Amino acid sequence: MSAISPAIPVRGPKGLTACLDDLERRIDDEQERQGLRHWLTFLDGRWPEEVFTPPPRRPAPPGVDWPAIHIHQAFADYDAMVLSQLSICSDMLAGRHDGANMFYGANRRLCVRCNYGTGILPSILGCDLFEMPAETNTLPTCRPLDGPDRIRRLLDRGLPDLDAALGGHVFRCAERFLELFQAYPKIREHVALYHPDTQGPADCLELIWGSDCFYAFYDQPDLLRDVLDLIAQTYIAFLRRWYALVPQRQPWSVHWSLMHKGTIMLRNDSLMNLSPGQYADFLRPVDQRLLDAFGGGAMHFCGRGDHYIDQAASLGGLTAIQISQPECNDMETIFRGTVDKGIPLIGLPESGLKGVTRPLRGLVHAG
Repeated sequence: MSAISPAIPVRGPKGLTACLDDLERRIDDEQERQGLRHWLTFLDGRWPEEVFTPPPRRPAPPGVDWPAIHIHQAFADYDAMVLSQLSICSDMLAGRHDGANMFYGANRRLCVRCNYGTGILPSILGCDLFEMPAETNTLPTCRPLDGPDRIRRLLDRGLPDLDAALGGHVFRCAERFLELFQAYPKIREHVALYHPDTQGPADCLELIWGSDCFYAFYDQPDLLRDVLDLIAQTYIAFLRRWYALVPQRQPWSVHWSLMHKGTIMLRNDSLMNLSPGQYADFLRPVDQRLLDAFGGGAMHFCGRGDHYIDQAASLGGLTAIQISQPECNDMETIFRGTVDKGIPLIGLPESGLKGVTRPLRGLVHAG
């Protein structure tokens, strides 16, 4: 990544401190605690209505001008990263909704993350970052390793240095969040610092190996299993270090301003490309390994997942599923595989409920 100096007043009376003071002033303890109670009632399966849509907060407009921060600025400066994330909380308190991001609205949970994108684990494992043009204001991705020889060298090196590449930035940024939050009791209580984007095993595989990994399911299955094992080892080591730094103090988590029971959010977008048999044979055991390591959690996928939803729903410790594109799925199949089995659907776009008349058992959270 290129070093881009922040062109914003991150420090000083008109910068980060002023914005932190503003956010602390605007957070209403009772509203946040009531919202938490609503979510826990829903996750316990006790919500009295078919669909869970928590009431929005009373708008609390900002008292200072919050600067807009470019993602390159956030990458170059930890305080800029903190400010860019807290600005989302400010918008939520103000009652603003980012139409481009369905996860942030006035009735969602306040949260922040070390926002370094999908390339965190791949970069630790040796992939080079690919920086998007500045005008896109978009997180970087990574370049896959070039060919099976580099994949084998990756395996020869074994468990990587967790401070390499983006890994060290994640931990140092988390330390800065924790340091700043100490002076703000309401922010410390109500703004969750959730685990960074570690993706899921299938996604990490595709990011590291590239699209040729899908040939490997047929041509090099043993090599592929070895890579998945290394991904799982790295994933577990990384998140154990994360939770040593940012302890999990309750049996539930916030992710994308949604809540779920357990600790981990598996992101399994790449599974849409695999058959149910391939998921069962190669990826489901790795997903189970991660859920076991962290006391359970939720699964997200973009695109289609109805073809493996039954196998995913049978994972031990799976506490919720989040899908972002219901239009790509047969929703009756999704509902049978989730709410009919007592598994909540969280953050379901409202389009996923269009024309639905069947019972939802109070286990669907709609945006």
